[in-house]
Amino acid sequence: MHSLGTRPFGFYVHVPFCRVRCGYCDFNTYTATELGDVPGASRASYADAAIAEIRFARRVLGDVDVPVETVFFGGGTPTLLPPQDLTRIVAAIDSEFGLAPGAEVTTESNPDSVDADDLARLREGGVNRVSFGMQSAVTDVLRVLDRTHDPLRVPQVVRWAREAGFDQVSLDLIYGTPGESLDDWRTSITAALDCEPDHVSAYALIVEEGTALARQVRRGVVPMTDDDDLADKYLLADAAFERAGLGWYEVSNWARTPQAACRHNVLYWTGGDWWGVGPGAHAHVGGVRWWNVKHPTPYALRVGEGVSPAHGREQLDDETRRVERVLLETRLRQGLPVDVLDDAGRAALPDQVARGLVEQDGLDQGRVVLTTRGRLLADAVVRDLLT
Repeated sequence: MHSLGTRPFGFYVHVPFCRVRCGYCDFNTYTATELGDVPGASRASYADAAIAEIRFARRVLGDVDVPVETVFFGGGTPTLLPPQDLTRIVAAIDSEFGLAPGAEVTTESNPDSVDADDLARLREGGVNRVSFGMQSAVTDVLRVLDRTHDPLRVPQVVRWAREAGFDQVSLDLIYGTPGESLDDWRTSITAALDCEPDHVSAYALIVEEGTALARQVRRGVVPMTDDDDLADKYLLADAAFERAGLGWYEVSNWARTPQAACRHNVLYWTGGDWWGVGPGAHAHVGGVRWWNVKHPTPYALRVGEGVSPAHGREQLDDETRRVERVLLETRLRQGLPVDVLDDAGRAALPDQVARGLVEQDGLDQGRVVLTTRGRLLADAVVRDLLT
């Protein structure tokens, strides 16, 4: 970890609790029914466990001065914890490491997991960015996704967040849900833009193995996602967001201004360092990557005893880090420096330009920048550049 302090540093805090497990989700999450009253796994004790890991992180990293530029609460549903628990965790990070001036502190939230008072308390406690899991504005689509909120709740929580003084409000959308028509998706885009968010993420639904949705597809209960349908919906969204003043800065993310881009995600995509707190959380510091035990009970027991909760680790060699740069930075609007590519990757670039996937203007400036068509085929472009 000799390079610690030379790159932006952040904290990811995984909150593994959900009211309902969504059929498409393969994240490390648990409902109250699944966890029961197992010691160490309760929401009531979670903040203390997370704070114990933050203090452990300080001991491991020693006295290196690494002010925290971003904090991101993900899940799960972080706002199933009381606001004071989330803000206690923020305060612990600030106490142990120090938050950099203007640090971005984000929490994800389901629209039905917060009210106006919760949002006010979160803002008072230092959370300055909120990302609401809107997913769709169509009730039937939400039902297929096992989402429980009323679509009308979304503009309400956005208004509450504005009144609480949040610097940035983001909305997350999913397209390609089985049964979702193009008109359904257009309805969701319009509803999202009517909220005037600072940031929008729009992700194609991926049918992950082992999920309830994958089992439904296998049984023929719902159809598999269709690549042409996903492409049509992506183009529809991109055009609508651009007209509304939201520019793409990563293939699946749009921001109203450069300052509204999610700095924590940019840290991931550009090789920054972060400590992942919580069960199953992943971390990367100074070229070392590790991940915690997945279940909340052994996680809480370990950090309670002052023992590392890590389950595994790997040292990233130079070639692995180069490949990951290609995988991630090619997806950014600023593009990938051409000199990161090996000889075979550079030799593939003229064909990528000829096929309309990579901008010639970007190459003239020494960067690989995707065209709109290239964004639709980003994974294929990356494969060609790494062949």
